[in-house]
Amino acid sequence: MTALVGFNPLTWVMTPGGRDPDAAPPLPELFRQLKEAGFDAIHVEIPESMSLADYRGLLSDAGLAAAPGYFQTAFADPAAAARAVEHAAQAAAQHAELGLNRIFIADRVAAQPRLDRPGVGAGHDENVLTRVIDNLALAAEAMVAEGVTPCLHQHVGTWIETEAETERVLAEVDESLLLFGPDTGHLAWVSADPAAIIGRHLPRVGAVHLKDLHRTVVDAALADGQGYPATAGRLAFTGPGRGDVDFAAVLRTLSRFDGWYVVEIDIPDAPAGKPNARETARLAADWVHATMTG
Repeated sequence: MTALVGFNPLTWVMTPGGRDPDAAPPLPELFRQLKEAGFDAIHVEIPESMSLADYRGLLSDAGLAAAPGYFQTAFADPAAAARAVEHAAQAAAQHAELGLNRIFIADRVAAQPRLDRPGVGAGHDENVLTRVIDNLALAAEAMVAEGVTPCLHQHVGTWIETEAETERVLAEVDESLLLFGPDTGHLAWVSADPAAIIGRHLPRVGAVHLKDLHRTVVDAALADGQGYPATAGRLAFTGPGRGDVDFAAVLRTLSRFDGWYVVEIDIPDAPAGKPNARETARLAADWVHATMTG
């Protein structure tokens, strides 16, 4: 199978204690390390202080292509939703300038009941979900107007967390405005079968996040009453092929999909003993080359 595969450099800034932007090297060095690790494309995330032209130049210098990035906001928050359409259009326009026609879209990880008790649909509220869907649809429409179609990324800790909520959003927002951007790790966390839900919506899949999950870590954390940040900090997520997601089934289901995949690993977990982002990315690249492009 030939595949377009990028990597999300989130791995360079995430630690067991949370996000630490200062942990990452300057972008030219980060891009060099990712290229040396074995990836040829990177998830788009342009710093606010950097022009699009400068970002494109850094990609070219490193020999990296642009892969679909990520737009998120708290769609249930009226203040955030009011700004979402403008910001969504800007993000889509940047993607279009970089030659992309897909972007992931997600609710922000800010749903407090779900941060406290992740992965089980805590605090589900039909009125809140309706508000989220309505506001997400407006942002999606603005993106499509820029020539970029957003792909729904369900995410633990948001109001679009469970399989049922994911299905509801896909049912209520027209396919012309919203494709599906499944995340295998987050689907596994909520006890969904990634291959099965991807198979049900295969014609609608626009991009895919490849992420693995240690089921025992999630189950133990839930039993201990630990929230999302603490559970993620216990290395619930890992690189594809190193956890419990059935990637053989996922990739069989996606065998005719010819769009973008983005590998995402939150916290470095390789090598054992002293993990670092570069080695974590290298192991992921080895898996990609052996499994998807070999």
